[in-house]
Amino acid sequence: MIKFLDLQKINLSHQAEIEERLLNTFRSGWYLLGNEVKTFEEHLASYIGAKHAIGVANGLDALRLILRAYIEMGVMQKGDEIIVPANTYIASILAISDNGLVPVLVEPSLYDYNIDVTNIEEKITSKTKGILIVHLYGRVVFSERLKEIAEKHQLKIIEDNAQAIGAAWKGIKTGNLGDAAGFSFYPGKNLGALGDAGGVTTNDETLAKNIRALANYGSNQKYVNIYQGLNSRLDEIQAAVLDVKLNYIDAENNRRKEIAARYIAEIKNPNVILPENPCDTAEHVWHIFIIRTENREKLQNYLTENGVQTLIHYPIPPHKQEAYKEWNDLSFPITEKIHDEVLSLPISPVMSEDEVSAVISALNNY
Repeated sequence: MIKFLDLQKINLSHQAEIEERLLNTFRSGWYLLGNEVKTFEEHLASYIGAKHAIGVANGLDALRLILRAYIEMGVMQKGDEIIVPANTYIASILAISDNGLVPVLVEPSLYDYNIDVTNIEEKITSKTKGILIVHLYGRVVFSERLKEIAEKHQLKIIEDNAQAIGAAWKGIKTGNLGDAAGFSFYPGKNLGALGDAGGVTTNDETLAKNIRALANYGSNQKYVNIYQGLNSRLDEIQAAVLDVKLNYIDAENNRRKEIAARYIAEIKNPNVILPENPCDTAEHVWHIFIIRTENREKLQNYLTENGVQTLIHYPIPPHKQEAYKEWNDLSFPITEKIHDEVLSLPISPVMSEDEVSAVISALNNY
């Protein structure tokens, strides 16, 4: 069976370096807010091109903390609206509602499955304070038009960069395109820890300072609490692992691009809709390689029988989840079509050419 993602193989390819750093961290006797986190934050900020990086516990917290910091700064207040794609992993939306803000869903484009920028302006009201864009599946969503809309209406652009570390638009890395960005380093991400981990990047010094305090019980000085904060900190062990793997992110993303290019060029089946080739201004990192087909269950079963493991990202759209039952009667036809038809093919930096060929062959024979 060709695994969807062989995490063990990915991590073992860095075994010696990771083990050395873990042993050093273990022996140091310092396990939180120490040198490993500081080093990784510096390296992450440098890699993204941002002035500040803050390690946090996970990707959801990264987004929660950005929005919470804006509330503490008076930029936003409870009841304000944040525009967000209807087609996303639910964490993007949870971060908004968790802060007492109102998610306003916007349909995606069938071209790249990301928020359709042409639909944003009609959803803006006097209460709109931000646009949370999601670089879904590792495909960049950004444009001059998006920037113009944000500037015209004085909106913050917050990037959910959980799936797109290393991607770029016009040479600028995702995570440095908007006002602030949240990262997930969940093990299966392109840059994955050995457990939950996340981060925030921004060029706004006040925002960074507030996020750092909020993530540490609302404190920037021990036992002095300026906010009713959270406990959301990146630990030394995860930071050590991430710092090793950050050195290889470009090479591993390049391997993903090679596999994606082969899939796009060589899969020839009228029953399978492939992603569009990337445009010249954007460099995608193919966290997930999505195809669409009308009878997804039939294709998935066929691929399983032929030794190819696939996953569905994501079977139920956020507005159809019980968690948001007040939205269950809303209609987002493009989002619903995507969630009914998408299937994720194996793609990872440790896939062999033979495995890629086998996936292509299986799809062409379907």
